[in-house]
Amino acid sequence: MITSALTLAGNRRAAEQSCLALLHSCNSLPKLTQVHSRILKLGLQNNPLVLTKFTSASSNLNVIDYASSFVFSPEYDTRIYDAFLFNTVIRAYAQTNNLKAKAIDFYKLMLEYGVFPNKFTYPFVLKACAGIGDLNFGKSIHGSVLKFHFGDDIHVQNTLVHMYGCCKGGIEFARKVFDEMSRSDSVSWSAMIGGYARLGLSTEAIGLFRKMQICGVCPDEITMVSVLSACTDSGALEVGKWIESFIEKDRVRQSVELCNALIDMFAKCGDVDKALKLFRNMDERTIVSWTSVIVGLAMHGRGLEAVALFEEMIEAGVAPDDVAFIGLLSACSHSGLVDKGREYLNLMRKEFGIIPKIEHYGCMVDMLCRAGLVQEAFEFVQKMPIEPNSIICRTLISACCAHGELKLGETITKRLIGNEPMQESNYVLLSNIYAKMLNWEKKTNIREVMDKRGMRKIPGSTMIELNSEIYEFVAGDKSHDQYKEIYEMVDEMGRETKKAGYIPATSEVLLDINEEDKEDALNRHSEKLAIAFALLKTPPGTSIRIVKNLRVCDDCHSATKFISKIYNREIVVRDRNRFHHFNDGLCSCRDFW
Repeated sequence: MITSALTLAGNRRAAEQSCLALLHSCNSLPKLTQVHSRILKLGLQNNPLVLTKFTSASSNLNVIDYASSFVFSPEYDTRIYDAFLFNTVIRAYAQTNNLKAKAIDFYKLMLEYGVFPNKFTYPFVLKACAGIGDLNFGKSIHGSVLKFHFGDDIHVQNTLVHMYGCCKGGIEFARKVFDEMSRSDSVSWSAMIGGYARLGLSTEAIGLFRKMQICGVCPDEITMVSVLSACTDSGALEVGKWIESFIEKDRVRQSVELCNALIDMFAKCGDVDKALKLFRNMDERTIVSWTSVIVGLAMHGRGLEAVALFEEMIEAGVAPDDVAFIGLLSACSHSGLVDKGREYLNLMRKEFGIIPKIEHYGCMVDMLCRAGLVQEAFEFVQKMPIEPNSIICRTLISACCAHGELKLGETITKRLIGNEPMQESNYVLLSNIYAKMLNWEKKTNIREVMDKRGMRKIPGSTMIELNSEIYEFVAGDKSHDQYKEIYEMVDEMGRETKKAGYIPATSEVLLDINEEDKEDALNRHSEKLAIAFALLKTPPGTSIRIVKNLRVCDDCHSATKFISKIYNREIVVRDRNRFHHFNDGLCSCRDFW
């Protein structure tokens, strides 16, 4: 009897090892189905080790649903499940973009089956919560973490920080967890910095990175990518340059992703030539590398160079994707290359089989509008195979306003307000149109409607980086310690530019007030305050770089041309759409933006 039992156990062990070996080398779905049949034939459908390995193999082949339907089949309700098996399933779903919610479902099932989570369970579940941005469920998982006494585990804490940092409004919870950690590593800092960067809180991200340096924590590649993203968002070129030198000095591994982040940072912080140089020095390039430079050249109005680089990419055998075409069409738009834009839109479908998306049609509408072809743009929108979105409609409206097609603009805006009655920017556009018509009564009515509905126009703000510190100004800002000196410089700028021939564009001020008050309102725009501050704080002849959150207005564009000549400064302005390089009274956009 003993010998028979030992023989049976040995056979079962041999069968188990045989299946595990097959699963280890399994590299296709047909092979997996064969192993599945073998598991059933050998009677191993209740073996936890085999089931876990089967699930892992399915995950590697991106067919986790196939495994979960077998492993958790109602046929086998006598199975005994363990945490390792559930963890494998949860991890697989957490790593699959469109199936992250199922990771949470299996976590709930785990608890229903009475299987206790371990410290490896929660990082997977929390990553799933981060992926779907479910703050409330994330909070409940946090409660379970504390209930099962895993709150002090650094890996769990790190994923808690990451989860909160990925959920809308959850950043304060992320910071609370981070600040309360008894010990932290580079992953902890990266998670917190990444959370700030994702939410556009670039100043906080850069500030925390500085604190990380003071604390002596060595940043890793992921940290660097997050900080570079924050630099890109805020236009902090000097901090970005310092990070580049830090990477070189400390020999941080320069992966393709890190190189791409550097290229993107330099391109969007105003030094596209440096971005191009880094791109040329790369040993390995991805489609992201090419696209980052094409988009960068587009933003700087260097459309012909962007087109040439796109053609070079094709010749190099790199197939463009839909994002590359967005960059290309944007380059044509910013440089007035209307015929080229039409050609490339047709090329997308004919040569590369890429169906244009709403973003591509948006670039075409923007291109036609910038070229003053408003009626053609309107007809293009009417013939589009996709329903125009609000961005395309607002592009058309702005063009109508700029090129005198006010009645058409009024019609489109009223239609847009009907579709989006709570979108404040639509009312601002209609208000602008009535101001252009000098119809102050209708304009006042629009403002009253906005007030009744609690709507406010997005305030213009401008950021400037000086001595590795980021300063932010809003229109009429008096919060700065040196605001008196700044306003004195603004007044000086106004006097000097008027002497040189500058005429304030008072039609930009959408208020029914006298001309003197309108000029005063224009002088308090955030970009003028930032430029005045830079003139006060930097040596003569040095470049000034600022970042505006909205499109630069006609008056500030005109004034900045004069300021660049009078004070002998290169002034680089990044607005919501592109870069403007002002030098000796001229702008790189050639007044086309």
